[in-house]
This record gives sequence, structure tokens and C-alpha cells, in this order.
Amino acid sequence: MKRANDMSVTRRAALLGAAASGLVLGTGRGVAQTNEGLATPTVRSNISGFRVASWQDHFDNLRNGAILCDIDSRAVQFWSEDENVYKLYPSSVPLTEELTRRGYTEIVRKVDGPSWRPTPSMKERNPEWPDFVGPGPDNPLGTHALYLSWQYYRVHGTGDTRKIGRQSSNGCIGLYNEHIEELFGLAEVGTQVKLF
Repeated sequence: MKRANDMSVTRRAALLGAAASGLVLGTGRGVAQTNEGLATPTVRSNISGFRVASWQDHFDNLRNGAILCDIDSRAVQFWSEDENVYKLYPSSVPLTEELTRRGYTEIVRKVDGPSWRPTPSMKERNPEWPDFVGPGPDNPLGTHALYLSWQYYRVHGTGDTRKIGRQSSNGCIGLYNEHIEELFGLAEVGTQVKLF
């Protein structure tokens, strides 16, 4: 008899625990609960904490594709114009809110093997930094860079993989080199970009 009571307490604890963690059980798999009907939009998160967004929540259309840079969840999402391609990448984000720019922009230039020069404010903060770094493994922009319409802002690669998933940049959005290479091939000049 004591065994049955222990079993029901365990089931109840499991159900309460599942409810507290935001999961609904019954189909044999966990499903995120929604808050439909509430004023705030539903945000789905994957196991790594990235928010998976709907492009319709951020863009009017997918003309030339769209790149969404989520500063808070440290992720970059890409949708192709025909919606056949969707990608989600972990990213590095700016160190501070002062270095962060938010809003709409677009890709104005793509560079395979970029060179790098620190901005005047970077040089002011770090006078020991070199004035120029050519393409190669030591380049802070990694193997590829997508230049945005905002001066000094880019979505680029990095050889320093410790930076990904962290607040570690001086304003840019950084990706693993293999991810920026893939995004570089998917995005085009004119692809719309939003940082939020």
C-alpha cells in the first residue's frame, strides 16, 4: 500500500515539475506552453537558450532574404527570400549597450578575406592595437565579412572561438568562421538586417 502512495506522489511531483518548467506532457514529448491571447508575443527557446523568431515579427517581406541579429539571446537567424532556407547561428555580441546599435540596416558589401582597421574609438580605448591587420588567421574579422550600411558595423567571422555566445565585440556581430562562410554564400548585397 505504501508503494502505491509513493508512486502517485512521484507522478504528481513529475507533473508539477513539468508544469513549473513550462512543459506540457501527454504526447510523449515536451511541448512549450504558449501565452496566446496575451499582449506579449510568444517566444520559443531551444535548449541552448536561443529565441527562435518568426521573420514576420520583424520584417515586412523577405525580399533579398533577411538576417535577424538577436543581441539578448546571442543568435543570428537567416531566412532566404523563397523561405526554403532557414539558419540559426550562435554569435558574439557587443561588450556594452553603448557599443550596441539596434535597428534596421542592410548588407552593402561582402568581402571574402577582409582586412581590418580599428575604429578611432577602438584605438582610443586600446592604443596598443595595430593600425592594420591584413587577411589571414590573425584578422579579427575572420574569413568573411558582411558590411552593413552603418559605418564600422559588420557581421563577420572570428578565429577566436571563445568569443561566440558572449558579449565580446566592439559593436559587430561575430560568428564562427564556418558559419560566416555559409551565411556569406546565402546572403547578398541588399539583404535586410535587423539588430534587436
